[in-house]
Amino acid sequence: MGKQGELDLRQLDKNGQLRGGKRPGAGRPCQRARASEKHKKREPFRASEPLHVVTRIVPRVGSLRRRDLYAAIRDATITVAKHENARIVHLSIQRTHVHLIVEAKHKTALATTMQSFLISAARMINRALAQRGTVFGDRYHATVLRTPGQVRNCVAYVLNNWRRHREDRDRSWTIDPFSSAISFGGWKELDGLGFRPPPTYAMLVVWLPKTWLLSTGWRKHGRIGAFERPGGDE
Repeated sequence: MGKQGELDLRQLDKNGQLRGGKRPGAGRPCQRARASEKHKKREPFRASEPLHVVTRIVPRVGSLRRRDLYAAIRDATITVAKHENARIVHLSIQRTHVHLIVEAKHKTALATTMQSFLISAARMINRALAQRGTVFGDRYHATVLRTPGQVRNCVAYVLNNWRRHREDRDRSWTIDPFSSAISFGGWKELDGLGFRPPPTYAMLVVWLPKTWLLSTGWRKHGRIGAFERPGGDE
């Protein structure tokens, strides 16, 4: 029995069902939170500090490591290449997620460029799949890189991430073709070897680094081996 003075203003519809007011079980079902800092305030950073950005796809998309979806993401890198205030310097495409290393002048520039990249990539991926709907499942995760050692480890982690996921098996390439590794000039083994991709290969469009940490500072800890196998959680 309700409290005195409460009124039930719901109406019966033509099927004799109550309509209006809150119903048990109504609304969007609660989902378990991911460890993606979905509701946390983003970490502040300086323009001199690069960021490691990770974004994930929803299961319906399947694996991103396909030629047509590589081309879709490449188109997105072209779309955001005009954004000088926030620049993608390194990128790798894994089956369920994308790694980026980005330089940004401020948080607004980062947000604008990432929004542009994700919208463009989602549109192109849906077009390639002849589907509609959400492509990237949650808010991207950004980690600030503040020291030469952090940057060196992160570049190795991003560009060699395919080795961690065993995507290098049965591959003739020394570096990951689903990444911007071909544009990177800091490999140990490839220095002076004249490595060239196949003539039909279209590289991801990325910027040369402008920050000291990404252009020079990381080299204090040595060049990166193309066969390094990173650890970690991604």
